[in-house]
Amino acid sequence: MSSISGEEVGLQYRALHTGALIGLVLGICSVFVLITATNSFAGCFVVAPIPIAGILVSWWSLSKIRRNPDLYTGQGLAMAGLALSSLFLVLGMGYCGCVYATEVSDGYSRISFNEMKPDELQERGGLIVPPDISSLEGKKIFIKGYIRPDSISVPHGIKGFLLVRDNNQCCFGDMSKIKYYDQILVAMTGGESVDYSQGVFRIGGVLHIEPQYAVPGAPRPVFSLKADYAN
Repeated sequence: MSSISGEEVGLQYRALHTGALIGLVLGICSVFVLITATNSFAGCFVVAPIPIAGILVSWWSLSKIRRNPDLYTGQGLAMAGLALSSLFLVLGMGYCGCVYATEVSDGYSRISFNEMKPDELQERGGLIVPPDISSLEGKKIFIKGYIRPDSISVPHGIKGFLLVRDNNQCCFGDMSKIKYYDQILVAMTGGESVDYSQGVFRIGGVLHIEPQYAVPGAPRPVFSLKADYAN
């Protein structure tokens, strides 16, 4: 009997700490920071909480396991989650910063579709285009966006297309629902052309603004771009 009791003590059950498993899953999902870094600077900050949460959960789980080694197991999982979350956070944010700092060519001003939308006060005052954007008329700008598929007729060697803010329902649905500040008519110049892709395009060129076309059924968009390059 004493021998059996000793074996039972030696075979004491240790539970897998749930935090270790959650931390590992978050660590794996943290790869999205690196994936997002190639497309969007702002997007990096949107997904950054994933590895941050992975680091916190894994560290908390690791400390609990080490303080209670007779109760919990899963130290290896917690360490793996901590390592993956830290690695993808550093690599993703570092790469994102590098892309952001180098993607705009000299002589071009960076703008975004968000900046092209007038704020509530400007809209109430009847202002179609924000002053900061109006000041860029006829000047070289850099902007990122997506090619709207139904704005092109061929998938390769595209010379003109509609660049829109995003590739979800907002700008890929009914054309009548797209706001004038969510689109730019792009015309490639100097023999340049692009091939269709569902990914983000980085485009530089001369911006032209025609506020009179900010009405339903207008023959052309308010914003147009004579593009020097696109990638």
